[in-house]
Amino acid sequence: MIDVKVVKEKAKYKKITILGHALYDDYGKDIVCSACSSIVTTTVNGILALNKDSLSYLVSKKGMSIDIKSTDTTTQILINNMVSLLKELEGNYPENIQVK
Repeated sequence: MIDVKVVKEKAKYKKITILGHALYDDYGKDIVCSACSSIVTTTVNGILALNKDSLSYLVSKKGMSIDIKSTDTTTQILINNMVSLLKELEGNYPENIQVK
């Protein structure tokens, strides 16, 4: 199961942690992990292309953590879109990903 933990303060996104594996299929063939990775990577790269100081991230074997440093509207909208897409993925694969 992929566990996504979303932390907000005063209605602003502050931190997102993504840990685990979906276990939908074998490593390298898992469409849920692939979708999750694509959603997160595209969002992070887009935000960093606009403002390299908006966030920082750390990738490990266990997953990824994203620290959102900026409260500007564009960053917050893009993070909100990412969370919405992850929740939609959760709706389609509730046994494989959980967004809290």
